Amino acid sequence: MANKSGKNIILFSNKVNIKPLSVNEAWQGKRFKTQKYKDWIDYSIIQLKSIPIPESQKLTLIVIFGVSSKASDIDNPLKPLLDLIQKKYLINDNRFYRLKVTKEIVKKGKEFIKFDIQKFK
Repeated sequence: MANKSGKNIILFSNKVNIKPLSVNEAWQGKRFKTQKYKDWIDYSIIQLKSIPIPESQKLTLIVIFGVSSKASDIDNPLKPLLDLIQKKYLINDNRFYRLKVTKEIVKKGKEFIKFDIQKFK
């Protein structure tokens, strides 16, 4: 949310002094990629433009997920998207220093993923 000057209004700010958990630390047992996930990666890779990404730069990822359900969690599609970007562009996702993620509600059948990769500032 922004005020008239265009600056964001902070509704809540907090800090917890604890190391963030990775997905690997949060879940027990081996996770297996489903066939649906593998097919999604294969289909998506051919849809993406082939562009060179400069090596060794810190990056920002700006994403809009067009989803048809208001109940969709904003963070669930992030890891598959990061995996896709890593596989297509050979970018280790540890190079992303900022994520800006937006959820947009669309009609069923009109779902999409739009993303930009920028230099981190």
